[in-house]
Amino acid sequence: MITTPSRRQAASALLALAAMMTAGACSVANSGPEPSAGGAAASTVRIVLPEEPPTLEPCDASLTATGRVTRANITEALTERDPGTGELKPALSTEWKQDSPTEWTFTLRKDVKFHDGSAFDAKAAAFSIDRTLNPKVDCNVNGYVFGGIKLTATAVDDVTLKVKTAKADPILPLRLSFVEIVPTTTNATGKVREPVGTGPYKIAKWDAGRSLRLEKYAGYWGKAPEFAAAEYVWRAEGSIRAAMVKSDEADIAVGLAPEDGAGDSAVQFPNNETSYLRIDATKPPLNDIRVRQAINYAIDKDGLVASVFAGLGKSAGQIVPEGVTGHSPAIQPWPYDMNQAKKLIAEAKADGVPTGTAITIIGRNGIYPKAAEAMEVVQNSLMEAGLSVKIQMLDVNAWLEYLLAPFPKDAGPTLLQAQHGNQAGDAAFTMGQIYGSKGAQSSYGTKELDELISTAEQASGAERQAAFAKALEYQNKDVVRDAVLAHMTGILALSKKVTYKPDAATNDEMRLADIHPAG
Repeated sequence: MITTPSRRQAASALLALAAMMTAGACSVANSGPEPSAGGAAASTVRIVLPEEPPTLEPCDASLTATGRVTRANITEALTERDPGTGELKPALSTEWKQDSPTEWTFTLRKDVKFHDGSAFDAKAAAFSIDRTLNPKVDCNVNGYVFGGIKLTATAVDDVTLKVKTAKADPILPLRLSFVEIVPTTTNATGKVREPVGTGPYKIAKWDAGRSLRLEKYAGYWGKAPEFAAAEYVWRAEGSIRAAMVKSDEADIAVGLAPEDGAGDSAVQFPNNETSYLRIDATKPPLNDIRVRQAINYAIDKDGLVASVFAGLGKSAGQIVPEGVTGHSPAIQPWPYDMNQAKKLIAEAKADGVPTGTAITIIGRNGIYPKAAEAMEVVQNSLMEAGLSVKIQMLDVNAWLEYLLAPFPKDAGPTLLQAQHGNQAGDAAFTMGQIYGSKGAQSSYGTKELDELISTAEQASGAERQAAFAKALEYQNKDVVRDAVLAHMTGILALSKKVTYKPDAATNDEMRLADIHPAG
């Protein structure tokens, strides 16, 4: 167990303490006083989240806690994907064409202003792309979306952007839907906490540990949103989030479980998240494939979905779900077979594998409803199979240190509680970063799998689908780098004062422009 807190962990603890100190006068136990409680203006939509965003840095907007606030609200990209149809649509770019296998031209929207009044142009677009791929900034989007892809972006004139890739990349416009555009005055070598964007809302006030307020940007180029402002607060307990909607302290509460008591305000929706355990296959006993196989056999995924997740979800065998290019119908969830798990652990132990070495489950509070309970079920199953397992639940900032490379060196063998949402609809946004040897979220890879991923990334059409499916099947059979648990179903609570239709992208980007006053 890690006992020395990092600076991230210390900062997270201070924020939590600040939140606790302000949680006295409230109508819902432990919910804290709301800026909007007791007569909020009808022009403000009030949203309660499971956790405070760790940052609003645009190049980390592929992280759920950041992206659900930042993407398409504060900042925008050149392109955007329709979550319902998968179609790629114009955003800050009105059109694009492929000039050659490695060259693209983007025509940019005219008369767009950033929140600071500066003009959006091709120089800003090229700067934002370069910044996102700059290793000094260490952007999550760089690893998640680009995974080592080399490219150059050049401003031809104010409204024309040329992008050239080192290798053929048939989905470059889709990749660029994750590059949030910022002005050239943004720090080019370090992250920013509060960005300037072109979106329909700008940051008004971030009271750390308490609330975040966005206000409508009067100079927005597109259709003006209906709400003048959005107020975000965060409460770890799902029952409190649900109660805040029922008591008119919030209009929308996300990340709920069936038992949280949302009642008639509950709305279920299929999200694109898949829960899984990332296995650190570099450290014993997890470096033995028999132990990794045993972990998969020991977890009763159907039972987990039925009990802890209350039937909301579907047991899964791969983190690329149906509807995403590269999904393999041949991969089924690992069957629950405790006898086989025990047999594999015993065989490994007999061959000298230190199966008694303590394995730590690194969990994340609020990653999905009943996250801690889910890990307790996993812990019990793995201990029954013959492994030594303990749990360490962390808040998002401390947990990120284990999600993103380089990982803590003194952690020992770990299983990371994680969740992956492929909102882009292509396995390229999963395979390299999660399973590649040098992936931003990868704890282990092989040369063979790297080659399969590389081949798939350069393919198109039916060949692309088949190549990614082959890579996934190889991973499942010959690498076994994780234990996939379930494709998840989301629940949010919606007050009668607002209308909003959640979709597959809601967990990753909740567009305020899609939220409307009821009636």
